[in-house]
Amino acid sequence: MSYDFNADEIFEMAEQLERNGAEFYRQAAAGDLDPAHKEFLLKLAAMEDEHEKTFKAMRAELKPQERQPTVFDPSGEAVLYLRALADTRVFFEKQLDVSSLRAILKSAIEAEKDSILFYLGMKEAVPASLGKARLDHIIKEEMGHIRMLSKALTASKH
Repeated sequence: MSYDFNADEIFEMAEQLERNGAEFYRQAAAGDLDPAHKEFLLKLAAMEDEHEKTFKAMRAELKPQERQPTVFDPSGEAVLYLRALADTRVFFEKQLDVSSLRAILKSAIEAEKDSILFYLGMKEAVPASLGKARLDHIIKEEMGHIRMLSKALTASKH
């Protein structure tokens, strides 16, 4: 069965991905790292928390037509499908190498790239009338994450 997703469903998934990202960084910070590295990772977790709030606010501003179901789904299976994808595709179900800040940053960059690819794919599943253009904001946020993580990776020596 093919689904078209509306902006409401995509923003719900974006919120879950941000929660997953925050947990990823908190787990990484719990490892045996230099205190400055732990602080950096906890800052990244806090940023993910803020992005979740941003997406929640954007979701609250959606127009009624951007919330309309695109298929008959009385059991809410489409949303369950999206949640499962969000929980398994990006940040989770990955081996977390906490041996060094560099390893953590590399894992985080890969997860952010995966999230961008995921959103680009989902963008194709959201009709323009249901808020397709709003996904560009999510994609730009994730690209900003990659820039910041890449800068930190370049600056790290080990």
